[in-house]
Parts: sequence; C-alpha cells; structure tokens
Amino acid sequence: MGNNEIKTKESKFWFLKYCGYGSGAIGLDLSYGLFYSFLNTYLTNVLKLSSKFLLILTPLARIWDGINDPMMGTLVDMKLFKKNKYKPWISIGALCNAVVVILLFNNIFKLSGASLMVYSGIMYVLWGMTNTLADIPYWSMIPSFTSDPAKRSIISTIARAFSGLGQGIVMIGAPLVVNLVSNTIDPKTQNKTYDAVTFNYLSVIVAIGLILFSTLCVTTVKERYTTKPKEKLSFGKSVKTAVNNDQLLIFMLFAMLSNAGFYMVSGVGAYYFDVVVGNTGKQSMFNVFGAAGSVIGLLLVPIMLKVTSRRRAYQFSLLLAMIGYAGEFASQKFIPGVGTGLMIMNIANFISQVGTGSMFVSQTVFLADIVDYGEIKMGYRAESVTFSMKGFLQKMAYTLQTIILYASLSISHYDGDLHYNNTPMAKNAISVMMLVLPFVLMLLSLLVFTFKFKLYGKKMEDITAQVMERREKEAAIAEEKSKKEKTADA
Repeated sequence: MGNNEIKTKESKFWFLKYCGYGSGAIGLDLSYGLFYSFLNTYLTNVLKLSSKFLLILTPLARIWDGINDPMMGTLVDMKLFKKNKYKPWISIGALCNAVVVILLFNNIFKLSGASLMVYSGIMYVLWGMTNTLADIPYWSMIPSFTSDPAKRSIISTIARAFSGLGQGIVMIGAPLVVNLVSNTIDPKTQNKTYDAVTFNYLSVIVAIGLILFSTLCVTTVKERYTTKPKEKLSFGKSVKTAVNNDQLLIFMLFAMLSNAGFYMVSGVGAYYFDVVVGNTGKQSMFNVFGAAGSVIGLLLVPIMLKVTSRRRAYQFSLLLAMIGYAGEFASQKFIPGVGTGLMIMNIANFISQVGTGSMFVSQTVFLADIVDYGEIKMGYRAESVTFSMKGFLQKMAYTLQTIILYASLSISHYDGDLHYNNTPMAKNAISVMMLVLPFVLMLLSLLVFTFKFKLYGKKMEDITAQVMERREKEAAIAEEKSKKEKTADA
C-alpha cells in the first residue's frame, strides 16, 4: 500500500520535477531578450554603427547560422559525452554565451570606425554560436522525457513559462535600469535614454543570471530516454534530415512569420517610446502588461486543450495576438491624448501577449511531434537536429525584423542623437513597424499554418502509436540482450 501511495503522488505531481528544467530557460532568455530586444538600439544609438552596415551584417550572420546550427544539432545527437547527452553542452554554452554577451555590449577596447565594425560583427556572430551551444540541447530534451502528448504540452508550458519570465525580467528591467544609471538625457523631453553605461550594467546582470540559472537546471534535471544514433550523423545527413521533413519546413515558415511579428514589437519598442512617445520610461509599464499577458497565455494552453484540439488552440492564439496588435494600432491612431492612448495600448499589448505566449508553447510541442514524424518517415530519430531548427528559425525571424528595421531607419534618415526630435518621416516609419507590420506577419503565419501543416488529428495519433510501438520493441530487444549476457556470464 505504501508503494502504491508513493506511486500515486509521483504520478499526480510529476510535473514539479520539471521546474528545475524550466529554470534553465530563465538564464537563456535573459541573454536572448537582451540580444533580440535591445541590441539594435545599442548598435545604432550607442555605437553609432551605420544602418547600411548592419543591413549587411545580419543576413551574413544568418548564412553562417544555417551551417552552424545543424552542425551543433549533429554534435548533440552523436552523444559525445559518456554520462549525459544534453547537460554538458548546456553548461558549456551558457558559460561561453555569458562571456560573449558582456563583450558584445561593452566597447572595452574603445574601438571606432572600421575596427569597431569588425569587432561588433565578430561578437554578433559569436553570440549566435554560443547561444546555439546551450539552446539546442536544452530544448532537445523535451521529446526524450516522454512520448505522451499531454505531458509534453505541460513540460513545454513549464519551460515556456520560465522562458517568458527571463524575457520579462529584461523587458521590464531595462527601462528601470535606464532611469537608475543612464548619464544621457533627451534635451527636449528631459527624460533619460539608453546609453553605454546602461548596457554595460545590463550585460553583466544578464551574464550572471545566465550562469546561475543554467547551473540550477543541469544540477536538478536527470536525463532519461537518450540514445546514440545507430548510424553516425554527419552534417550532410543533418541537412538532409531538415530538408526531407516536409512538415518541419512548413513549421519553419509559419513559425518564422509569427516570431518576426513578435520581434517587431519587442525590437522596435525602444525606438518607439524614445522617438514617437518621447519617454523611454513608459516602455517599462508597456512591458509589464506584456509580461502579465505572456503568463496568462502560458496558463491558457492546458485549459484550451481540455475543450478543443491543439490545432484550434493554436489558431485561436494567433487570432488573439492579431486582435491585440489591432488594438495597439487603434489606440495610437484614433485616440487623442498620450495618457489615454498609452493605457489602451498597454491593455492591447496584454491581449497580444496572451496570444503569443500560448503560441510559443504550442510551437515547442509541434517540434516534438515533428521529431516523431521524422522518425517514422525517415527511419531514424534526430531530436537535436530538428530542434536546432527552432533556434535557426528564431534567428531568421529576427533577421527579417532587422532587415525591415535597418532599411526603414536608413530610408527615413533616423538619427539616434535626435531622439524625440527626429523627423516626421522617421517617426512614421517606426510607428508602422511597431503598429502595423506585426498584424500583417501574424496573419500570414495563420494562413500558412491552417492550409499547410498536417500533423494533427488521426494522422498524429497514428504517428504517436507507431513511435510507442518502436519503443516497446527496442525495450524488448534490450531486455532479451541483457538476459543472454547474464546467462553467458553465469
């Protein structure tokens, strides 16, 4: 009876042990949030790098990522470490990324001109590489925990919740740090703005958090079902794995579009509140509403899955995000008065982040399903290669956002020194990126997902059943082999 009671408690509260796993996402997304939401501001406003140079840098970095990310996925899948497959890479990647994030946001050598461009370009690429070192093995662990779709959804929700917390800390905290340490004041509004000192402090705080939370993750999580591939994975085969998985390619497209819509708001926000609103401090409250919406969005997924399918839940998430984006546009376009307009914009941001929060959870689970689909279609399992595409598509989404951003800043003659005194053309360009493009990108993502993604319903049930049958056969073979070895020893 005692054993049964223990088993019941473990099955009832099994999800609690994955909170240690989720903590790793806080550290990763502290760095991730600083990079994707504030690097553009740092490069253009603090380092004064040309928008034209940055317009060239980001696509070139993505070309390298297209090579580097599958390579990293291949290395993880080869299970090079004796005891653990994923955790060593998380530790190595987190430490390296912490060092790089400090170097990226600090001009420690006081460089200028061409040398500053080279230095920034190298650090930019190194950030992506070191982030990949930790990010791919971290998210690749999810399919190995369980084949149960319901449990995968809960584990993904936990990880995304902690991920959202990491980004929320950066998004809310950065404007507060500006008011505490910034030495730069907008002469027209008399409000503090982002400067070198602000980013110096932020990078050190983020680096410390990244190391601490990643250490907590690897010391509390026990790896479960991890295998070394029966065949040696090569870079060529990893590329083939990605290209031949048609549903992975569809996922890459619709996820990239929706993620680009999300990045458009987070990446342009610092410019919008500085140039259009004229008060960077107002961004903190905007982000508080967004962070609260993300938390609600994460909690919403399990509730929605009790009353509808994952497919319908995901479509509802995208629609909710679009409603929020439309509300943000309306609040700034049709409602006079900065105070009233900003409050309604904050509420609209809450709604949009409820949608994107639940959207990100579903995307993580979709990747776990795609791993299973790839195993059945191609005959071998490649979690890390498949999950490497998650990081790559996020970088591609960011690249799409930065190409639009840098092109718009260049065309509109944006000047980082003018802040609120920028030209109407620059203000309009920033407003369109902040208030219009996120809705358009989310709509395109919804259309691609609805008409092209096929892993749902009966088809997904059959795939799950086949994967579980393969697991049972492998377990039976392993057990039989073990018996024979024991008999031979006897």
